[in-house]
Amino acid sequence: MALTITDANYQDLAAQGKLMVLDFWATWCGPCKRLAPAIEALATQFEGQAIIGKVDIEESEDLATHFGIRNIPTVLFIKDGEVVDKLVGLNAKGAYEEKINALL
Repeated sequence: MALTITDANYQDLAAQGKLMVLDFWATWCGPCKRLAPAIEALATQFEGQAIIGKVDIEESEDLATHFGIRNIPTVLFIKDGEVVDKLVGLNAKGAYEEKINALL
């Protein structure tokens, strides 16, 4: 299951040193809702290898601002504390899977 990433727990999770895949979303965003099942599936598929989570931009405004999120859904791929890739908009599950595999 995808983790809920917040302003409060981000630093602790980032300190684990694993690849992080963050899905920035909002409850009112239709494409975000359509992406949710793929993110959940990826969280199960890559459990223990990567931290895959969802960031509600309305509840974690500081994180959204820190990463310069302007459109949702936006999925960031973070390695060693740096954003190494991102996908904006709704994409097929395979697109996210490819990027995760390439970064692991």
